[in-house]
Amino acid sequence: MIRNVSLITLYCQDQDEARDFYVDVLGFVPNTDVQLDGFRWVTINHPDQPELEITLMKPGPPLDEEGADFYRRQLDKGQAGGLGLRVDDCRKTCQELTAKGVTILQEPSDRPYGVEAVIRDNQGNWLVLVEPREFTPEDFA
Repeated sequence: MIRNVSLITLYCQDQDEARDFYVDVLGFVPNTDVQLDGFRWVTINHPDQPELEITLMKPGPPLDEEGADFYRRQLDKGQAGGLGLRVDDCRKTCQELTAKGVTILQEPSDRPYGVEAVIRDNQGNWLVLVEPREFTPEDFA
């Protein structure tokens, strides 16, 4: 029986730079950093969600070369999908992240489901920040 989501993958070109961004800028904590048969396994997690690890993975096996190239191109263009991150105050979080040099792709905007902004990490992934609010399907009409 599946109990929860415990691991997700976020592609990056440089595992050290990605880890440092998520730890030093966004407040995640380092978890695993091991080498096995020439493969480096690096994970982080949010301190309030230790059961969910985020793998910071360079595009490569088990992807074939075409798949790995696709992810590298998306990262290089800054168009790779990333994570959705819940925040308490989207506008304030964006101000704090801007002061730390983070690129804001979409300024905080009111949406039917809350306040949303989009930022970019230092690897080319976009991250959605959401300050959620209660909503109903009618809020989208």
